[in-house]
Amino acid sequence: MTSYRLACIPGDGVGPEVIAAGLQVIRRAGEITGRFTIRTTDLPWSCAYFLEHGVMMPEDGLQVLGNHDAIYLGAVGFPSVPDHVSLRGLLLPIRQGFDQYVNLRPVRVLDGIPSPLRHGTSKTVDMLCIRENTEGEYAGIGGRFKRNTPDEVAVQSSIYTRKGVERIGRYAFKRAQQRRNRVASATKSNALQYTALLWDEVMDELSHEFSDVALTRYHVDALAARFVTEPESLDVVVGSNLYADILTDLGGALQGSLGLAASANLNPERKYPSMFEPVHGSAPSIAGRGIANPLAAVWSASLLLEHLQEREAAALVMRAVERAAADGPRTPDLGGRASTQDVTDALLGALTKPQPQSV
Repeated sequence: MTSYRLACIPGDGVGPEVIAAGLQVIRRAGEITGRFTIRTTDLPWSCAYFLEHGVMMPEDGLQVLGNHDAIYLGAVGFPSVPDHVSLRGLLLPIRQGFDQYVNLRPVRVLDGIPSPLRHGTSKTVDMLCIRENTEGEYAGIGGRFKRNTPDEVAVQSSIYTRKGVERIGRYAFKRAQQRRNRVASATKSNALQYTALLWDEVMDELSHEFSDVALTRYHVDALAARFVTEPESLDVVVGSNLYADILTDLGGALQGSLGLAASANLNPERKYPSMFEPVHGSAPSIAGRGIANPLAAVWSASLLLEHLQEREAAALVMRAVERAAADGPRTPDLGGRASTQDVTDALLGALTKPQPQSV
């Protein structure tokens, strides 16, 4: 039996509550399959840690994380710590330091949970969004000059490299081959004639290599509209760090709640550990009340198991998420009154191996 080491960063707000739920579920999946156990290293890195220590994580944080098979993150953010401080003090150093260049976001309506779209169903909303995760608009290149004067200037530069665009594009085309053989590429090359044009050129080159996959180029604003008007036309969506960040939150809204938005930050070559997190935020207004929706954290845990190549367990967890979505109970973000533990108990109850069919 394999023993996996997870670095757990519960973080702020509801993060500890949903991470606890996810760990219960994946540990049970390991027991049911008989294939693995989970050992955790609990790390207190968070905005509370920042307020005490002046940093989001210690200087050797990446070295500590590097000794684990994967990272499981709850949520980071608190009103007393500026968002750019928490983001650039913890999440971006991990994503960039471990070359987690793929941010994977499934956008799928689950049966039983209504989408705000009139025509939003499990058949019409089923996309896999792939975001370039280490460069682009979040490269952090720039600065401010003549602060707090009438002549103040702020400059922020995007960094697009051929290597960065090619590897995220190649990953998107390969995933499309496993799905419905369609890639939608988000661009804005009518206005950004250098960075976005490089993106377009590399995507076009890849389309010749992956001739079985249909590539469609969309200006990002038109693609946002298509998410709402024709989501059934979209399969794999690939975009830069900023474009796909915005599009995937729109996708979460189409699912019916950000409490369903799962994600993975992947280093596909497995040179470094990958990180898995729900992207609903820390929701400090409901922290400690036991009503946070754990489904996104558990869905993210299914992605974690899939990355560890525990495919049977990943499928068991995902089926449990689908059953809990279909049958309830519902937390308040989905119109119900259930607690986090109520939903976790339902997930654990749904976590069973499918019975072999008699012949």
